Amino acid sequence: MMIEKIRSKIDRVDEGILKLLNERVKLAIEIGKIKSKKKEDIFAPVREKEVVSNLVKLNKGPIPDDFLSDIFQEILNASRSIQKKIKISYLGPEATFTHLAALKIFGRHVRYIPVESIQDVFIEIERGRADYGVVPIENSTEGVVNHTLDMFIDSDLKITSEIFLEISHYLLSNETSIQKIKKVYSHPQAIAQTRNWIEKNLKCSKIVEVASTSEAARLAKKEKGTAAISSVVASEIYGLNILAENIEDYKNNFTRFLVIGRKNPPSSGHDKTSIMFSVKDRVGALHDMLVPFKKYKLNLTKIESRPTRKKAWEYIFFVDFLGHIHNKNVVKALAELERSCSLLKVLGSYPIGE
Repeated sequence: MMIEKIRSKIDRVDEGILKLLNERVKLAIEIGKIKSKKKEDIFAPVREKEVVSNLVKLNKGPIPDDFLSDIFQEILNASRSIQKKIKISYLGPEATFTHLAALKIFGRHVRYIPVESIQDVFIEIERGRADYGVVPIENSTEGVVNHTLDMFIDSDLKITSEIFLEISHYLLSNETSIQKIKKVYSHPQAIAQTRNWIEKNLKCSKIVEVASTSEAARLAKKEKGTAAISSVVASEIYGLNILAENIEDYKNNFTRFLVIGRKNPPSSGHDKTSIMFSVKDRVGALHDMLVPFKKYKLNLTKIESRPTRKKAWEYIFFVDFLGHIHNKNVVKALAELERSCSLLKVLGSYPIGE
């Protein structure tokens, strides 16, 4: 078959796709109107995950599952944005990894509000200036982001979703050769994650810590002979050359991000719950707190402790486990736990992230 005939067939297929997309958006608009009347959230992570998962199960190729997921996530993002222009606060500035995580969840057609601190992300939602926020919670090589944990102690906001983002670092510059680089800017965590590569390839360059990888790219744009360790999106935003890519020392480098909002989503059937609790300082106290999880066969995925900041040697424990707060076993376990601790707070039940 001649290439022109194949292209003609593709054009007809594209016209059919366009028609179906517009039909889908019209239906999404109707759902948006109903949600607005009922004062329900436009962002429905459980439903969105269900849509993509069902389509992946139906997929017989040749399109790969991950490509299919990306395509339909963009369709969902567009449908959601047409229903309502939601506002998202995130730990900025633009082009940070938190910004990338927010883009992956919400797409480009929302109003993004970059803020200077994790505390400010919470404040924007609490004061009604944002509908949701995106914050980092832990990195596979650097550990937990303690400031995010601390914010949940006094906040009533809920975790509504989580996402895992593979962290890839790039060396960006106005220069065209690594040999011309005399100074490198980046965030301390990015520097720590690329230390071996820096030692091998930029041994004679001065390393300067700055507030974010995005700020590093901004500075590299202004100064000759400098470079930034930053993201690929920063290269696009600031118009910088990519001198080296994927320069992280450990390739399985992931950061977990949380979406925070005002309400818990319904159960998806594959959920995670985050809680915090505190206990009085006594022998075996933590062991006793963990007994209900074993008794009701709840799988713990994380446990961290933080000082209460109110009394010396008193700690708050943060726990993630599989299950939803409406599951019977979870209800029973939390009831037993509450009887034994001085504080118990559910931070959220949400779909397990990918």
